Amino acid sequence: MMRNMAGMMKKVQEMQGRIESMQADLATMEFTAMVGGGAVSATVSGDGKLVRLKLDPAALAPDDVDMLEDMICLATNNALDEAAGEKARLLKDITGGLPLPPGMNLPF
Repeated sequence: MMRNMAGMMKKVQEMQGRIESMQADLATMEFTAMVGGGAVSATVSGDGKLVRLKLDPAALAPDDVDMLEDMICLATNNALDEAAGEKARLLKDITGGLPLPPGMNLPF
């Protein structure tokens, strides 16, 4: 029984190391989403930070501020969804689809 426990602990430690490496790799990735035919483009990092926001000057009409704000939110959320999807895919590759052990939660 103890041998099995030691082997399981070693596997958990290996998985934790792979997850930490994945987090570092993910933080260097960027995910971009565009809405409104390219009027708004948001780029986020894999660790969930907004790194770039581009606005087409034509989208800056003063009477469409509400729509522009909505497009910024939508583009940012779409980019964050892409980043989260990639994180889930990478995590599934590491864990083989098993849930993370308690205490091994990932940020973002």
